[in-house]
Amino acid sequence: MQIDRGKLRATNESAFPSVTPDGLALVAASGVTVFRPMFDALTSTGFYNLNPKLMRELQKPREGHLLKPAGENIASVIGHLERVAPEQLAVVQDYLQTVVPMVQGVERKQIGPMETLEFRQEMAGARHPWRFLAQNMSDGTLRALGILVALCQGNPDHSPTLVGIEEPETALHPAAGAALREALTSASGQTQIIVTSHSPDLLDGLALGAEAILAAISEGGETRIAPLDEASREAIREQLFSAGELLRLNQLVPDPAELDAQEQHQADLFGEAGP
Repeated sequence: MQIDRGKLRATNESAFPSVTPDGLALVAASGVTVFRPMFDALTSTGFYNLNPKLMRELQKPREGHLLKPAGENIASVIGHLERVAPEQLAVVQDYLQTVVPMVQGVERKQIGPMETLEFRQEMAGARHPWRFLAQNMSDGTLRALGILVALCQGNPDHSPTLVGIEEPETALHPAAGAALREALTSASGQTQIIVTSHSPDLLDGLALGAEAILAAISEGGETRIAPLDEASREAIREQLFSAGELLRLNQLVPDPAELDAQEQHQADLFGEAGP
């Protein structure tokens, strides 16, 4: 299939739906059998920069199959997990209690036509946990919950094909790094996980392999990403340093040979382009 500026130039299909310059061609193509797997894969990805302010607000009930980018439908997602994947919700609650020990659990709470989250929290001197709505919870607790829900939201009916999270350590106590790292590693067994981070604490586990890390540098206003250089990979493989320790030493750097190869490939790509 070749589409140029909203016009279909070529296709191997005998019939193809019309496309327009102001619409995504893949949406139209999703009705064609051969393109459906690509459409499903792309629409099942989730990229997250969670916003505690939106997570606190009363939310309109929505479909809860996939958490939205800022967490603005998290109550619906929790409700969906309660109905169809309670074992996944139990995993979320277990990790949440590890990250925020006083929180005993969380559930969807309906308030008139709206919904929110209700947390059970241990209080000194109280026989039973007290209940607090999302609007009373800290940024760190809400972000931790959002990250864990993003990682564990898969269920038998619908699972994300890829989850990307922007700086999951934001607003979390450094001591939560181990639990967060464990949750990320566990979730990567079911779906692909991509995380951006500046946190040495998150990278401190010696079990984190060098092959799981890409390093980024900024040169001349251009950000470049590549696998670690050989010295960094060897230090991590031999457990001489963790990735977090190398980051603290400013020694977690991309492989220069890989960067050179990328530059050559990009030059070749543009060199082949026509006028």
